Amino acid sequence: MKYVIIGGDAAGMSAAMQIVRNTEKADITTLESGNIYSYAQCGLPYIIGGEVESTDKLIAREVSTFREKYGIDARVFHHVEAVDIEKKLVTGRNLESGQSFEIPYDKLLVATGGSPVIPAWPGRELKGVHALKTIPDIEGIVDDLAGVRDVTIIGGGYIGLEVAENIKETGRKVRLIERNDRAAKMFDEDMSPLVHEEAEEHGVELCLEESVTVIEGEDRVEAVQTETNRYRTELVIVATGIRPNTGFLQHTGINRLNNGAIKVNAYMETNIEHVYAAGDCAVQYHRMKEKDDYVPLGTHANKQGRVAGQNMAGRPKTFQGIVGTSILRFFRLTLAKTGLNEAEAEAMKFPYDTVVHKGTDIAGYFESKKPLHMKILYRTDTDEVIGGQVIGESGAAKRIDVLATALFHRMTLNEFEDLDLSYAPPYNGVWDPLQQTVRRAK
Repeated sequence: MKYVIIGGDAAGMSAAMQIVRNTEKADITTLESGNIYSYAQCGLPYIIGGEVESTDKLIAREVSTFREKYGIDARVFHHVEAVDIEKKLVTGRNLESGQSFEIPYDKLLVATGGSPVIPAWPGRELKGVHALKTIPDIEGIVDDLAGVRDVTIIGGGYIGLEVAENIKETGRKVRLIERNDRAAKMFDEDMSPLVHEEAEEHGVELCLEESVTVIEGEDRVEAVQTETNRYRTELVIVATGIRPNTGFLQHTGINRLNNGAIKVNAYMETNIEHVYAAGDCAVQYHRMKEKDDYVPLGTHANKQGRVAGQNMAGRPKTFQGIVGTSILRFFRLTLAKTGLNEAEAEAMKFPYDTVVHKGTDIAGYFESKKPLHMKILYRTDTDEVIGGQVIGESGAAKRIDVLATALFHRMTLNEFEDLDLSYAPPYNGVWDPLQQTVRRAK
């Protein structure tokens, strides 16, 4: 059995390791267009701030480990350009030698991930304009920051906020341009002031409801022009989302969403026999929406890759889907969410209501307590909890994982209130603040 995997990061190598562990003398070829395998992309912003001292710390396994220890034909600088479904061939070009290659397969996994979206602004090709997705990207940003005092970040989502924090921690001036009326738009409008206040308190200039039109400069970026303002700057980081790397599949008949994400079933199978897909290039089934979605996160990529590998090795396993859980740190705050926000609930046409509560992370009589802002969404026809957001300096991570577990099991308000959660004053109130929130909905 000849296994070919396109992509050498989270999904691809999780699958490869499952094939190694569940088959005898597996013939596995992995094709990576770069030269780095299995690294922690989510740790990249923290290289800038110095919390992670080296990109070497982000690499889980060296290419040589896959080759020498596990017998995988792990190739680097191999860029795939096409897949012939009829002949079961993968073709492409070696980026070092320029030579073309052709590799046959019995089973194929597409795990090509996604690439940053940089809108077609005039000036986007100037020196000093960066996106962040790979280790070479972050190394280029760190090198380019030398001598720079003013940085502009375009995009107020996860990456934009994390990068803003880390660059600000280096003492530079940071502005964040966001075309929407608030940053962190994955949270509801009534939670946004907490994020904005934190940004302003730490000296991040927020430029909201501004759409970039031009990046100015001769050879290097000198300014960013929006529809309403012009900002002089020395370096720009674009964080406006990612797009699945699936353009090379357009003539294969493999079903994809409009954005290019590959449609898969619970076994990570595409509509083409013996072709699988996983990770940031594929869809994820959303348990709350009960349909396929595109939520590219490292947690999903690792899980989907593991499932794909086991199925390719003949050990059936299904991907159980996502509930939409995410978390990030923004200076002192932890911003966490799971399930649906109000915009998503409205788009699904669910009958819903919300309840908000400001509690504390530990027993309220401790002087060291910190405020915890919570919001829960629930269906008014079934009382099922369908979403939640938690923001605070301490305790948000624990609560969002409890909420995510409740959503996975489709708990109602009553069932959530009955959960037996841990209690001791240094860790919690006698009623967990989430349960206090739920009780206010009844």
